[in-house]
Amino acid sequence: MRAQEAFDYLNPKSWAATSAVEKLTLLEEIQNNLDKYSEQLALADIKMKNDYIGTEIYTKAFGLAGTAGPVAGVLMASRHLYEKLANGEMLQPVSVRNLGDGNTAIQTWPIFPKDKIVAGKQKGYLYVKGEPKQINPLDKKAGIIAISGAGNYSSSVEMVKALFFENKAVIHKPHQNNVETDKIWAKIFQPLIDRKALVFIEPEEGRAMTGLDGLHAIYFTGSSGVAHAIQKNAKAPLISECGGNNPLLIIPGEKPWTDKEIAHQALQVVSVGKMNGGAVCGRVQTIITSKKWPQRQQFLDAVKKAISEDTYAVGTYYPGVEETKKAFLENQPTAEVLKVENGKYPTTDVVLIPNIQEDDYAVKNEAFCQIFSEIALDTENNVDDYLTKATIFCNEKLLGTLGCMIAVNNETMKKHEARIHQAINELNYGGIAINTIPPNIFMNAYLTWGGCNENQEDFISGVGNFGNAHNYEDVIKSVLIDDFNAQGMLMTNKSMMEHLFTNSTQFAIDNSWGNFAKMAGQMVYDGCKKKDF
Repeated sequence: MRAQEAFDYLNPKSWAATSAVEKLTLLEEIQNNLDKYSEQLALADIKMKNDYIGTEIYTKAFGLAGTAGPVAGVLMASRHLYEKLANGEMLQPVSVRNLGDGNTAIQTWPIFPKDKIVAGKQKGYLYVKGEPKQINPLDKKAGIIAISGAGNYSSSVEMVKALFFENKAVIHKPHQNNVETDKIWAKIFQPLIDRKALVFIEPEEGRAMTGLDGLHAIYFTGSSGVAHAIQKNAKAPLISECGGNNPLLIIPGEKPWTDKEIAHQALQVVSVGKMNGGAVCGRVQTIITSKKWPQRQQFLDAVKKAISEDTYAVGTYYPGVEETKKAFLENQPTAEVLKVENGKYPTTDVVLIPNIQEDDYAVKNEAFCQIFSEIALDTENNVDDYLTKATIFCNEKLLGTLGCMIAVNNETMKKHEARIHQAINELNYGGIAINTIPPNIFMNAYLTWGGCNENQEDFISGVGNFGNAHNYEDVIKSVLIDDFNAQGMLMTNKSMMEHLFTNSTQFAIDNSWGNFAKMAGQMVYDGCKKKDF
């Protein structure tokens, strides 16, 4: 279908007038369809990736987690929202706190009992401008949002958010990587196609779609270069998520990290950096240490070991990133290429670049593949001096404003909580994760994902965000805080990760106690397993 035909097919007024009860019924139908077609989604996704690489390295379980999993989470949040709306209520926050600068921190995660169990000590916050303002999605005016989907994942969470958080009809155009999975998404969302609330078009219709008259907005996920090109052609506001060079700030501790803690933090960073061949928005690229941190070299050694020995191989597939990798190697003389699983699979090498400088190529460019760098700032080995200089470096030197990770042990967090929260407020990032990974913010429908304080003229990470389940307006950033020793997705055992990917996706689709018990029980059992690669 052509873009104009798709626009003409939709009936946004009818969708906007659809009641909460009706939309709740539609959500349940879509969830059932997702359960029915999730395996097809996974197989189509991994075929694309494995075909690029030339070997069968991506598995069905990984495909499930990368396609069905994220969308399932937003559908479940939408269902919770519409259950409230059907009773004339809105989702309520856990707490609201004035930040002292005229802005407000709102805890929106976790709310529901099963979410609380899964979250453990994790808490999620929206930082908003001024006083909190919620808008009932059913009160939002009718309109059409055109969506240009991402190429790294076939999981258009922004499509669900546009439909159920913004109350808009949607035209969805896939990236060329995801043409086959989009055909399956059309089966899953058929109830909304029948309602003339949603339509899918071919990737070749992208330029025509963004140039349509009468759109409410355009949602785009991809490179900033393409986003700027779209903006020139667009006749509607562009909301974009475009990546960046995301840091890990390692705050000097009140006491030394134990060997176990160093290994755990290294494994967490390396695991998400390998995920999807490094093509993950928000994953850590630049590790920021202090030159005077006594454990700096121990941590770098742990990162190196985690890359080459303690986590398994994942293939880099995203088109064009081999040239990116070549450019990093040419411009960074300290770069080291590390073999994983003895190099048995193609495109699985990882690049580690220690001791980069503030104006280096690796600071000013995004890798979007399996590349890590480390910079040691000239700071005192204390919280205040480190955070002062690290914040300046991140805000003024490092590319982009998308995601930031902070690692800080519990003792230091407790003693210096006010100073650390000051840094969270000052760091110019749309998603800040403390003791967890920034992509977990993207995966959380109660938070937002996007750049921070950028403008339409020269943005890097994008402008705006795709909304949140509470429907708070004027969000500045999202913050996710966890315990220093919280268990993450560590790629230390292949069968463990296969089970976790499969079971967590099934639980995301259907939050039953049976699915929870299966997921939790398997995690306990697999936790005893040793390396299997």
